Formats: sequence, C-alpha cells, structure tokens
Amino acid sequence: MSGFEDAGNKPLPHFLGHRERLKERFRESGPGALPDYELLEMVLFRAIKRGDTKPIAKQLLARFGTFAEVLSAEPERLMEVRGVGEAVATEIKIVHAAAMRLLRGEVLNRPVLNTWNAILDYVRAAMAFSDNEQFRILFLDKKNQLVADEVQQQGTVDHTPVYTREVIKRALELAASAIVLVHNHPSGDPTPSLADIEMTKKIVDAGQRLGLVVHDHVIVGRKGHFSFRSNGLI
Repeated sequence: MSGFEDAGNKPLPHFLGHRERLKERFRESGPGALPDYELLEMVLFRAIKRGDTKPIAKQLLARFGTFAEVLSAEPERLMEVRGVGEAVATEIKIVHAAAMRLLRGEVLNRPVLNTWNAILDYVRAAMAFSDNEQFRILFLDKKNQLVADEVQQQGTVDHTPVYTREVIKRALELAASAIVLVHNHPSGDPTPSLADIEMTKKIVDAGQRLGLVVHDHVIVGRKGHFSFRSNGLI
C-alpha cells in the first residue's frame, strides 16, 4: 500500500505531517529558513488544531500585504478573511502583543537617544500599520530614559486633534524633562503636512518656555518614517 493512502485506499490529506516538517525546519534552520506564509502558518497552528493552515496564511498576507501588517491588523479586519474566527484573531494578536513587549523591553531603562534605532522599530511596529491616526508621546527624564509611553489622541484615517496645552500639562504631571512626539499616517506616506509642522512648532515653543525639550517628532507609515530633527524642522 502506498504511503499516501490509508487502509481504505483513500488518499491522505496532503498536509499530513506538514506541521511537524515545518517545526523541524524551524528548529534546525531557524526562522530565516521559513518564508512569511510558513511562519504565519505556525502561528495559526495553536488556534486551528487540525487542517491545512496554508490557505488562510496566504489569504491573510494577500489581504494585508506583509507579516507585520497581518499582526498589526485589528481583530475585526482579520475576521473579514474567510476561515479566520475569533480564536485565530486572538492568537495573532497575542503574537503581536508579545512582539511589542519585546521591542518595548529594548528601550526601557536605557537612554532613548542611545537606542534610537530600537525606538524607531518600536513605534513603527506599534503604529505604522494602524488604520487610524494616533498621536503618541515618549516622556523622558533628565537622563533621557523613558518615563512613560502614552497614546494621547486617536483620530480618523487622516486627522488627529492635538492640543499643545494637554501635551505640556501631561509632561509636567510626569516631571518629564524631554519628550519625543510620534504619530502615524495611515496613508503610508510619512511626509509631514503643513498642519503637522505648525502643531510641532507650537509644542516646541511652549516647551522652551518651561524648560521642556522636544527631541524630535517622528511620523511613521508603511513606507518608512520622517524625523523632524533629521530634516531640520526642529
């Protein structure tokens, strides 16, 4: 009897043993040996106990574009993909939360300006793929270590109201010596608008009067990031 048939001479599912082969390749060769869809398949194993996870993994990537965008997608949007229920969406968001916790650990209790690339990785993972604008502030102490990381405002797909008074007030409440402003552009293009530039200038000016330093304003998007300081806007 062929190894591809069961006792009733019926063909066995093509994915039989596939999970163990993927796990073995992961163990022996590391995650770099697996393309995105196979790594995503493995994420789905816990929620989908039996069956072929490859079609769902490929549908998710086709819908959202990249592995990072799948993990960052809201549960409601994930469940728009056929075969993705609450259990699958939850498992994906658990992996995303674990990744965010890891990235945040890279910047905690370390001078932010000495770990700038880690900061960029963190905020990009947190915000770049969101469908709505968010305005985030990293509050720093005198040693430029992270005191708090807070999303101050959330808006629509293209607008988030930011109030200078609220930004300064929160910095004073936390006894912060400096801040880094961060927001995302859901369009994907991180180029600042005139409103972004004007808002940043107001916060910088207000901070200067109170001895609060604005180190940078970073805009993140799917296509990269824009630093106000690197581009001479601060």
